[in-house]
Amino acid sequence: MTERRLDRSGGQTLWKQLQQDLVRRLRAGEFDDLFPGELALVEDYAVSRHTVRQALAKLRADGLIVAERGRQPRVATTPEIRQPMGALYSLFSSVEASGLDQHSVVRALDVRADGVIASRLDLEASSPLVYLERVRFAGDEPLALDRVWLPKALAEGLLDADFSHTSLYNELAERTGLRLDHGREDIRAVNPTPAERALLHCPADAAAFSINRLGHAQGRKIEWRHTVVRGDRFALAAEFSAHQGYRLTPATTATSLP
Repeated sequence: MTERRLDRSGGQTLWKQLQQDLVRRLRAGEFDDLFPGELALVEDYAVSRHTVRQALAKLRADGLIVAERGRQPRVATTPEIRQPMGALYSLFSSVEASGLDQHSVVRALDVRADGVIASRLDLEASSPLVYLERVRFAGDEPLALDRVWLPKALAEGLLDADFSHTSLYNELAERTGLRLDHGREDIRAVNPTPAERALLHCPADAAAFSINRLGHAQGRKIEWRHTVVRGDRFALAAEFSAHQGYRLTPATTATSLP
């Protein structure tokens, strides 16, 4: 067996390099049939058993493998984030409730004008808007590309927030006193654009959910949000009963969204 080489110059710890290479091989489908045990990885990478265990611990924490005492590790089914239909929810909270670490890479947090978005918020076309764009992660893998617009007059305090590991709604409540009390969502299946697919690490054959949300607080429209979520890691759930049932509104065309 050919030894797999790791960089031993000290630039990055061996366990982290091993973990990253195993993630790469997982994505490539090398372990679909069988994931190697500790001793096989020790021999394959010429590292200590302690180094292997550190790398495997990170893979377990990210939900990529399942490793039980006395059994050989196996590839985990893809972690799935479930969201309730018909309820205001926080993607931040849903990810953490699934047992995965949540963090974001902030791509933009600034003030800009957008006439189309302003009209959806019942504002003048030239009204300044706070704009936040993030790639949302669940574990080490991207889950969603999230873009949010809010009126600057209400949300200017958010410009100083660190959104790498926090909820927009928590920051909004703490910094402005505003809490969303109702809203509307339009959800449809889409094929991600090439740029979105690259940012989200979407498999070539995976579709995505496109979610448009108009959020209200205290009788005002305060949030327009567009989120693209990986379809292979996200599901929607609804409850129903024999007496009350549940109601789904037929989808409209994209041009008629609010």
